[in-house]
Amino acid sequence: MSDNNATSEQANIQFALQRIYVKDISFEAPNSPAIFQQQFKPRVKLDVDNGHKLISEGLYEVSVRVTAHVYNGDEESTAFLAEVQQAGLFAISGLSDAQLDHTLGAFCPNVLFPYARECIDNLVGRGTFPALMLSPVNFDAIYAQKQQGTPQADA
Repeated sequence: MSDNNATSEQANIQFALQRIYVKDISFEAPNSPAIFQQQFKPRVKLDVDNGHKLISEGLYEVSVRVTAHVYNGDEESTAFLAEVQQAGLFAISGLSDAQLDHTLGAFCPNVLFPYARECIDNLVGRGTFPALMLSPVNFDAIYAQKQQGTPQADA
């Protein structure tokens, strides 16, 4: 392929983030106020998942679901459960099928995750629990695992 063809193909690629929004949000503190009377030793179970669907020609909804289930110490009692499904509308065209799949499965979730992380942190703060600073998630690695058929480990 000549450089002119490659340049022409890149000129036809379009990517635009049209909207970022919360699709679903939940916070539960089932053992309050008793949990506030105990020494708090958080044990976090974090689940992260993502998906996408075609809305119309060249328009995709991509979503990232983050669930933080926090226990107090070694006990099985739940301190809190916070869940957010962060979504975005992306206008994408001009990509090959493989490029589109990678963009929807890794690049777009990487764009959305900081919004989901901030939302979880806000929920936890409103529940008057100490801040829950979630580490970044490598959606490229998750995408690669899915491509290889490897079961995804909890993030």
